[in-house]
Amino acid sequence: MKLTTSLNGVTYRFTGIPDVLAKANEPKAGDRLQGIAAHTASERVAAKVVLSELTVGDLTENPTVPFDDDEVTRVNWEGLNQTGYQSKKNMTIGELREWVLSHDTTPDELKRSGRSFTGEVAAAVAKIMTAMDLVYAASKIHHTTHCRTEIGQPGTLSYRCQPNSTTDDPDAILLGVMEGLTFGCGDACIGINPVNDDAANTKRIADPLFDFMCQWGVPTQLVVLSHVTTQMEALRHGAPLSMVFQSIAGTQAANDDFGVNKALLQEAYELARTQGTCQGPNLLYFETGQGSEVSIGRDCGVDEMTLEARTYGFGRYFRPFMVNNVTGFIGPETIYDGKEMIRGNLEDHFMGKFLGLPMGMAPCWTNHTSITMDDQQMATMLLSMAGANYFMGVPLADDVMLAYQDTSYHDDATLRELLGRTPAPEFHQWMMSLDLIDERGVLTKRAGDGSIFLK
Repeated sequence: MKLTTSLNGVTYRFTGIPDVLAKANEPKAGDRLQGIAAHTASERVAAKVVLSELTVGDLTENPTVPFDDDEVTRVNWEGLNQTGYQSKKNMTIGELREWVLSHDTTPDELKRSGRSFTGEVAAAVAKIMTAMDLVYAASKIHHTTHCRTEIGQPGTLSYRCQPNSTTDDPDAILLGVMEGLTFGCGDACIGINPVNDDAANTKRIADPLFDFMCQWGVPTQLVVLSHVTTQMEALRHGAPLSMVFQSIAGTQAANDDFGVNKALLQEAYELARTQGTCQGPNLLYFETGQGSEVSIGRDCGVDEMTLEARTYGFGRYFRPFMVNNVTGFIGPETIYDGKEMIRGNLEDHFMGKFLGLPMGMAPCWTNHTSITMDDQQMATMLLSMAGANYFMGVPLADDVMLAYQDTSYHDDATLRELLGRTPAPEFHQWMMSLDLIDERGVLTKRAGDGSIFLK
């Protein structure tokens, strides 16, 4: 492998693939915190040049975290389609970028190629893409999944309804769900983050929501986002969950801290299949985001963007129903400002879809960062153009329990109108039956009034 290049009479040398990947990254607070970022713009350009000349095989067979030391590395490799990988291994990363963006490369070819690459390869090609490249490339790829209903079809845009409560009050949560549904929010799922992580509380939240869904025939999925082991215990005690949720990361060390591994996720899938409320086949829900490994000191010296791509290589093994990216959620130590957040979200969305995942996005922010609502909305609009499967729906865009900002019920309806998108088909038909939306996906005057479910 050639790890040197000369620009304007200056020779730049890199110590290995992790060094090239880190220094080729666009500016990120997490990389600066680790001390692995490029020192100058020229060094960053030099790293991109070197990276563009490495091959798919170079990056696949020299992972950033050694194979014998790390389960995430092994699962990335185990998830490869070897025929597809062998057909692409001699392409340079520059050639791979051209192939992805070419009009001659069909959406079906891109979709089928997802299991030909590891996270390191996805990160490498994204690092030499512009923002428009990332949007255009991702817009060519569509991944549909089925749990109780199907999401991700072209021409649709879905949302998770997330009216969390600071006290886990089922009545308050239910009222929030009622309002969200009338805005067309909830076709991806009704997903509640609990304050108290125990099985009894998980079931206490899920039971009335499931009863409401059955009473009104709401065609969606239900999940309570406690720890995977808590949800598994709740399922064993009869909690009516559609699927199982868990945050995952890009190193084994970080996943160990999260209390999750490959075997546990396989067990969770089987439990959801045999005791959950849905047929599947997609029965898991993952959450990810750049910087999680850095924030807990489990990054193994690898840049946060590459670690995020490795996370996707790990997650695709389990064929999840949903993947939700929350780059921007942790804080300024990983994503400092709006520019970093927007770029990070565009990278993540492309990398996830490129590797075969059904990507939902939450370009979010917390009050102690330099990110603003304008930044967040610009990211959301760009990601909508790029074809994200779904976004969040938070009352008034302010999650009172998690203390962060995200897309509101109103934002969700606006995005559909801007892009001419509709909800997922079954949910769309259900909303039309209640005179909440028209055939185009535009809300009626009746929309936004959650009291219709109380009359």
